Amino acid sequence: MSRSKEAVTLVPRLRKAINYWSFPGGSEGAKDVRECLKEAKAFGFEGVELCLSEKGEVSLESDPKGLERLAKDAKAMGVEISSLASGLLWGSSLTSEKPSTRKRAKEIVRKQIEAASALGTDAILVIPGAVDVFFMPGGEVVQYDAVYERLREAIQDLLPFAEKHGVAIGLENVWNKFLLSPLEARDFVDSFKSKYVGIFFDTGNVMPFGYPEQWIRILGKRIKRVHVKDFRRGVGTVEGFVDLLEGDVNWPEVVKALGEAGYGSYLIAEMIPLYKHYPLARIRNASTALDYILGRTRS
Repeated sequence: MSRSKEAVTLVPRLRKAINYWSFPGGSEGAKDVRECLKEAKAFGFEGVELCLSEKGEVSLESDPKGLERLAKDAKAMGVEISSLASGLLWGSSLTSEKPSTRKRAKEIVRKQIEAASALGTDAILVIPGAVDVFFMPGGEVVQYDAVYERLREAIQDLLPFAEKHGVAIGLENVWNKFLLSPLEARDFVDSFKSKYVGIFFDTGNVMPFGYPEQWIRILGKRIKRVHVKDFRRGVGTVEGFVDLLEGDVNWPEVVKALGEAGYGSYLIAEMIPLYKHYPLARIRNASTALDYILGRTRS
């Protein structure tokens, strides 16, 4: 007896991507982007997350037409630009005590949105300010409620520009001592009443204080993209980040939760720091691990 169409639940197909920083020279913005795309394709990735830097081919200096040519070349290679990240907001925070720093941060995000549109992707990763930055000793410590209000003000200001370009602002859960609950993150996103504000969810970052599958179920449709990292809780520090399948992330539950949420975009491997020797081996290993996570291989 056949099931009716109404009884069939279609789970969107998850795709695998790799972050530009995962390649040698990527963190410095020195890796040739087209070479990165070719290598990602050779390792079995369907997409690449590019990263906006100060200088270089994908940077604050980039011309939209040049980025459009890059997107065209990527398409010809059979690779999509999955999203656009940037580390520039660590040094120029949207929630800094300094108005001049906050102004520059918004300029960076506007450039990110413009670049993402030219590259043909509809989501950017935005670092949502910080109470403090754990890897910047001596940096400013900002009052939690001030961070909240300044981020609200910044996103409200940036939202019309994001909507105009059709690019979603994805706030990443990072180690910034802020938005520490999935309920708080959910309510913060919902306060804007726009599909162009969401969460750029990172599975590994949440492990020291939560369960990624729980966050996914609570955040649901608000998730714009997913970074996949693994983490060992027994270590508990930045040294706890390990290769995919070597940590404590419950991958079957994560994939199940993503299906329940109707998420059908990219799982983006962010494999940093690099191996000391043969760094491309880590990219190959990540591709293989994602095949298992996505149920593409059982052998």
